[in-house]
Amino acid sequence: MTTSETPKTPKAPPKSARRRAREFALQGLYQWRLKANDAAAIEAHLPDLEGYNKADRDFCIALIRGVIAREEELAAHISPCLDRDFAELSPVEACILLIGSFELQQSPETPYRVIINEAIELAKAFGGSEGHKYVNGVLDKLAAKLRAPEVEARRASK
Repeated sequence: MTTSETPKTPKAPPKSARRRAREFALQGLYQWRLKANDAAAIEAHLPDLEGYNKADRDFCIALIRGVIAREEELAAHISPCLDRDFAELSPVEACILLIGSFELQQSPETPYRVIINEAIELAKAFGGSEGHKYVNGVLDKLAAKLRAPEVEARRASK
């Protein structure tokens, strides 16, 4: 086989501005959770990160501010769907679940399956080896509570 005949590895599709925003929001919220950085400090640091200019900055900031402002409420919604205390979750999984919960509540225009899939992708990229399965299970349960009509309509259409 010559070099010109070598099969090429397919390129991953480019990330959407919203996916990038979720990734940067996750990084910012991770700092917040571990170092108690406030939203202003996180927001000031984000523009220095490589690729931030390709993210949906308004969406990223909305996620960070929304999660920080509603942390207790979001954690209260998530906790009944967990098999342990919220405080025992890894910081990455906790932040991903907070983002997912926030989006399920505050972004009704985004289909719940999109929110869950985005959270799974974050967990695959930044979490532990099995974290994406846990995130999927928790957000599925949460979506059934927060978006019951949408979840039921999807199940009925299958």
